[in-house]
Amino acid sequence: MSESTRPQSSNPARGLVLVTGASGYIGGRLLHRLESLGHRVRCLARRPHFLTPRVGPDTEVVAGDLRDASTLAPALDGVDTAYYLVHSMAEGDRFEDEDRRAARSFAVVARDAGVRRIVYLGGLGDERDDLSPHLRSRHEVGRVLRESGAIVVELRASIVIGSGSLSFEMVRSLVERLPVMVTPRWVNVVAQPIAIDDLLAYLIASLEIAESRVYEIGGASRVSYRALMREYARQRGLRRAMFPIPILTPRLSSLWLGLVTPLYARIGRSLVESICHETVVRDDRALVDFQVRPMGVREAIEAAIRNEDRTVAETRWSDALSSSGAPPHAFDGYASVERGRRLIDSRERRVAVSPERAFAPIRRIGGHTGWYACDALWRIRGFLDLLVGGVGMRRGRLDPEVLRVGDAVDWWRVEAYEPDRLLRLRAEMKLPGRAWLEFEVRPDPNGAGASIRQTALYDPSGVLGLLYWYAIYPLHVCVFHRMLRGIARVARAGAAV
Repeated sequence: MSESTRPQSSNPARGLVLVTGASGYIGGRLLHRLESLGHRVRCLARRPHFLTPRVGPDTEVVAGDLRDASTLAPALDGVDTAYYLVHSMAEGDRFEDEDRRAARSFAVVARDAGVRRIVYLGGLGDERDDLSPHLRSRHEVGRVLRESGAIVVELRASIVIGSGSLSFEMVRSLVERLPVMVTPRWVNVVAQPIAIDDLLAYLIASLEIAESRVYEIGGASRVSYRALMREYARQRGLRRAMFPIPILTPRLSSLWLGLVTPLYARIGRSLVESICHETVVRDDRALVDFQVRPMGVREAIEAAIRNEDRTVAETRWSDALSSSGAPPHAFDGYASVERGRRLIDSRERRVAVSPERAFAPIRRIGGHTGWYACDALWRIRGFLDLLVGGVGMRRGRLDPEVLRVGDAVDWWRVEAYEPDRLLRLRAEMKLPGRAWLEFEVRPDPNGAGASIRQTALYDPSGVLGLLYWYAIYPLHVCVFHRMLRGIARVARAGAAV
């Protein structure tokens, strides 16, 4: 492309940036990247109370629903650039109508508000092909947004490789759990995966594009899902056998994925239908207009595995409640979910006391204080650990009131500690896997008290690890529920234990 035909960069002034989909996998990471670069950011959320604790102190969160145009005007008022990072893939058979309706509402209000630029993340796929409903809808959303009259930068991407991304978690779960796989035909379809860091770089750089364009973006490698699985297995040191079964339809494949991966069946079906089409870059204009030089599949998987060793990745596709199919109240009380390799049992209880008072029982946990419920069961578990050569419960804790990172607490080790806010313990007992127990206290948004979130995380090692988790799961439900109730009771009483 000659210099005269290249899109001219606008002045990257710090205009107000709106992020939709900030509770999702890509939107959440983009939000943090924008904040770190000093941009003024506003987020649109259907449930602001869920997103508010995750944003920086200078980021604004406003309530709004893309399907209700009357709620969008306050969010778009004064916005220079808006990121459109939402879709309705979990809405069942009506998702195309929902996508169209949301895009039209957004386009109309954005035009009236004078939004100068919209950056939209769509999907790769040759429009001359008989595309899946999901890919067809992603392309249509781009066309609808262009009706706003704003500059629309549409980035069309294939598989996103990153710890927590939808496609990568599917690959990871299949390879980790199935030593022998029967594979449908779609595992041989070629795609052009892009690393999450490269995708974020494209999204940030789009702030400087000054005219409407559609860009096809991808990594440096063109590979099939079969090759992706083999590369993941190679890096994890796993031997996996794959046998093709061509009669597996997309519907049967989605049900199969629902059994062995964290995907809901309706999401899996939309994903499989899209996988059946090649998603590769045919127009390399992005390599001319952007300075991003994407990495290949090997490097992208290496980066994703490194990131997964953090206790929980920054954001995950399942964090977007609409995408996960979880009801709106799921994360206000109890939830049992799967993220990456990890199995998570999380529950929350609100207390009408200050965060400092709510955290006080957590600070004293273990040792002579005990675990606020079922102490006899904790001692039995510790004795069983001793029998197999573990540390058991004999270590106690160094100080009954003070905790520091690295301290021992019975069979746990303090991995992270923030006074009056966070305690994360890593298990040092004998287990077929790795385990953590985390407590987090957050002030109530309306100032009426605090919420205590208790989360057990388990990273199973192979099939034995999974069998262990599910064998003791009923016991965990009982013990953890009573423990959180006991912590809340002591917090309300304000009594030293």
